[in-house]
Amino acid sequence: MAIVKMKRVRLIALESDRDTLFRRLQRMGCLQLSEPPSDEAEWQELLHREDDLTADRQAKLRLLQNALETLKRYAPQKTGLLAPRPMVSESDFLDESQLAAHLAIAGEVSDHAAELNRLGMQESRLLSEQASLVPWQELDVPMELTATRAVDIITGTVPGPVDFEKMQAQLADRVEEAAIYRLSQSGEQQCLLLICHRSATEAALEVLRGYGFNTGQLKGWQGTVGENADRIAGELENLRRAKELELEALVDLGDRQDDLRLAADRISTQLDQEVNRHRLLTDQKIFCLRGWVPADRAGELTGLLDQFDCAWELADPTEEEIPEVPVQLKGNRFTRSMNCITEQYSLPAYNGIDPNPVMAPFFILFFGMMMADMAYGILMIAGSALFLKKKRPADPSFMEMIFWCGISTFIFGALTGGFLGDFIPQLCRIINPSSTFELPALFTPLNDTMMVMAGSMVLGLIQIITGMTVSVVKKTKEGHFADALWDEITWWVILAGLALMVLKIGTVGGVPVVLVIGGLMLIYGSTRNAKGFGKVAGLISAIYNGVTGFFSDTLSYVRLMALMLSGSVIAQVFNTLGATFGNVIGFVIISLIGNALNLALNLLGCYVHDMRLQFLEFFNRFYRGGGKAYQPLSLQSKHVEIIKEDK
Repeated sequence: MAIVKMKRVRLIALESDRDTLFRRLQRMGCLQLSEPPSDEAEWQELLHREDDLTADRQAKLRLLQNALETLKRYAPQKTGLLAPRPMVSESDFLDESQLAAHLAIAGEVSDHAAELNRLGMQESRLLSEQASLVPWQELDVPMELTATRAVDIITGTVPGPVDFEKMQAQLADRVEEAAIYRLSQSGEQQCLLLICHRSATEAALEVLRGYGFNTGQLKGWQGTVGENADRIAGELENLRRAKELELEALVDLGDRQDDLRLAADRISTQLDQEVNRHRLLTDQKIFCLRGWVPADRAGELTGLLDQFDCAWELADPTEEEIPEVPVQLKGNRFTRSMNCITEQYSLPAYNGIDPNPVMAPFFILFFGMMMADMAYGILMIAGSALFLKKKRPADPSFMEMIFWCGISTFIFGALTGGFLGDFIPQLCRIINPSSTFELPALFTPLNDTMMVMAGSMVLGLIQIITGMTVSVVKKTKEGHFADALWDEITWWVILAGLALMVLKIGTVGGVPVVLVIGGLMLIYGSTRNAKGFGKVAGLISAIYNGVTGFFSDTLSYVRLMALMLSGSVIAQVFNTLGATFGNVIGFVIISLIGNALNLALNLLGCYVHDMRLQFLEFFNRFYRGGGKAYQPLSLQSKHVEIIKEDK
């Protein structure tokens, strides 16, 4: 349907024109380069690829991105929620005279961040050392002093639950030349100091080991605990001042974030150019390339190529090249809103069908049916329109989808009388208990549940038949009408026969003629390519898959009723909770909080279930995926909006 037709481009040009031509092609943004084909060995014997500078561009881009992340963390800029991207003219964007300076700024930010990281690691180490000394603060002898001429001085720990008095008494009873002191105690451990004559050290340690005595915690320290604590405190203060200086430097660089974003986009453009340049073959005098251009822009491309000394060829893709042809979807504001849905599944194959035109009415209709609330619809319309106007996103398809779904939601809300559930009737009853005001409604989910369920299944059946119709048209265009006749049209005849039989129309002698014809078509169509017992298996398989497929697929659309009902009930529950306060203020607060939660849940739930219906029940009728996105050589801009200028 709306898959853009592509032309294959082959070009041979002078190496001296390469940079200028590449820049012009990049500004034009219509040519996607492809890898040189491996089957053209004679070309690759004469030509070669140039050295790849992609890694250098990627390193610069990472430097800029890391610098932006660092500044965003330490020097965040205050921007409006819907602040648009800055607008930059094409000539200013391509002016790279300041790029080196911006890379230098990014390097400076990186250096400050690395220094902050180093200081933070050093601070963590000192804090750990400081914490390890706290239990030993009562120790007033140098920690490296472990013995005198006659006495051993040993520090150690035992588990917190150990009975110190019992251990102390046992040591005194068994080793008179030893004494033990408790310096501190916590739930995990007790810090001890053992002083004993050298001749009694082993005996004392033997007693203490029975209580889990462990030594070596202060090994490697010099000086007293107090001296080390003062030293660490001084070093921590110096680190704090050093970190403050680094943070101040980063804050001072915070106002250069716009420059860094612009530089990141410029490097992204260089990276794209480098990736595509590596797809060329050259002998340093000429270069050749292959690529794809939309057929409707081929004239624009050839007009540019005519300005250079080059030879080029445009041709339609061959059957063998179909899998490699990039896919671009083309649609109006209504159908392009479905791009965000299709792309999450898979782009259609180049020789497939763009599902957006036939999917859009169903997706938007189903979404509105599930949400079905005028207030929610108004919020969706206003929010998406404001976002599109203020933010000016590069890809507006998602917000455009929300806009159209908001309109559908409002319409179904008007049909069901839903405005934040039953907010208005409840409010009227709080103000005037005798009020009987109700919003007008064609039907309501709670009172007309069976009708809503039947309508959901009918809408589902319509979409399923639409998908089958698309499949019939596609197969017919491809010259496979017989497959369409036996695979889809046969079931249409059977369904029509069932309907006529229920209505008692078209029967001859009590025999439903149309249904019988459909059955005969099914028998022949399912067995025409089989032999022997395979005919029976094919018939059984066709009946089972057809009946269960239609039934289960149609039944899946009951979720439209389920989500409409659940959203309405949740809104009414919160309104009822708010009404229990008996005053307007309490009712409004509780109702708005509950409806905000209900709106958030419904937006997610309706979006997911609507996609499921399209992907599983609709796409499986005709869709062929696996397409590769069209990604032309172009100006890459994530952070700025480029204003196109005349070439």
